Amino acid sequence: MVTGGIPADLQPAYAECLRRARAHYENFPVASRLLPAAMRPHVAAVYAFARVADDLADEGDAAAAARLAALDQWRDRLRAAVAGRTHGLQDADAPVFAAVAHTIRDRQLDSQLLEDLLDAFAQDVTTTRYGTWQDVLDYCRRSANPVGRLVLGIAGCRDAAAAASSDALCTALQLTNFWQDHAIDWARGRLYVPLEEVAGAGTNLGEFDPARLTDRWRDVFERACRRTRHLFEEGRAVCNAMSGRLRLELRLTWLGGTTILDRVERAGYDMVHARPRLRAVDLPHLTWRALRWESR
Repeated sequence: MVTGGIPADLQPAYAECLRRARAHYENFPVASRLLPAAMRPHVAAVYAFARVADDLADEGDAAAAARLAALDQWRDRLRAAVAGRTHGLQDADAPVFAAVAHTIRDRQLDSQLLEDLLDAFAQDVTTTRYGTWQDVLDYCRRSANPVGRLVLGIAGCRDAAAAASSDALCTALQLTNFWQDHAIDWARGRLYVPLEEVAGAGTNLGEFDPARLTDRWRDVFERACRRTRHLFEEGRAVCNAMSGRLRLELRLTWLGGTTILDRVERAGYDMVHARPRLRAVDLPHLTWRALRWESR
């Protein structure tokens, strides 16, 4: 059910976005009931927009040129929707654009943040290796950080310090997802650990064997996880800066990400044979920890 504050003619569009948001597994809650009711449909609209675009880039057997063309079309439709031009399109994705365009106007969001997401998804099509941490973090700046800034904007928060902490949290969550999905990405020919980290551990891509994790590659993953842990610590501040239900949502998000990272570490940084993930049974304990959260 869509909450009040959404025009009657847009209620079905937002309902479709909420349905899509709740249909996908994530390491963190998306448009959950913990969010203030007035925020939920707007967060769902942003998520639905990004989810489809990410799938256009990552899924299926389409050639790279076709995926990039689909993302360009998605960008064009976003710009048209924001400008109030629908072109009479009534396909299955029309509700997503109707909702996200209204959210941008109603919550006074910067639509460039959504275009940054599309830039990152396009980069996924063309880039399979990253030379430096700077390269990886620049990708995260466009693939993850806009989501946090959009959520803050939906909440009406324009604080620069909160935005910076949100960036750290979102980057940490993105990196954790990379480490969690390392085996899947490697099978697709993609690696997010920067090559400078690989070289720093005294190894190379030729030595990586998916069937056996060597000590040097274990060191690569340990270094990556330490950097990620530091970013999570920088991201605690935004969890403390918010109030009410949004504070609890952010704390659960932080705890969900760090729990995945904890499990990677407990597995001896074996990101080859194990894919730790959150399950429904984890939620009560994570909620208890979020309620007993200690600011520091």
